[in-house]
Amino acid sequence: MKKHISLCGAVIVALALTGCASTGNESLRRETESSVAQKIIQGKTTKSEIRAMFGSPTKTTFTDGGLEIWNYDFSNVSADAISYVPIVSMFGGSSSGKKKELVVMYDNADIVKRFSMSEADVKTKTGLFNN
Repeated sequence: MKKHISLCGAVIVALALTGCASTGNESLRRETESSVAQKIIQGKTTKSEIRAMFGSPTKTTFTDGGLEIWNYDFSNVSADAISYVPIVSMFGGSSSGKKKELVVMYDNADIVKRFSMSEADVKTKTGLFNN
C-alpha cells in the first residue's frame, strides 16, 4: 500500500512539472500590442532605449540596404486537459498558449524606423495519433 501511494505521488509531481512552459524573452510576458505601441515611437525611440526596455534581441538581421532588424519572441504554453489522462496521453497530447513577437528595424542613425508587435494563439500536438 505504501509503495502504491509513493508511485501515485511521483506521477502527480511529474504531471505538475510538465504542465506549463515558457521560452524566449521574459520582458515580453506582460506586453501587448497596445502597450508596446505606447513605448516605442517611430522616428524617436533609440536602439539603446529599446535595449533598456527589452534587453538583447533573440535574433539580429540586416536588410539588403544595411538597416538593422532586431527580433524578440516569447511563448507561454500549457498542457491541455487531454495530456493528463493516463493511457490516452501515451498516444497523443496537446498544449496551447500564446506566442508574442516584436520586430524592430532601425535607420542608419540607430533610431526606430519601423516596428511590429504581434500576439497569436499557438497549439502543439504530440504523439502517435496527432501527426
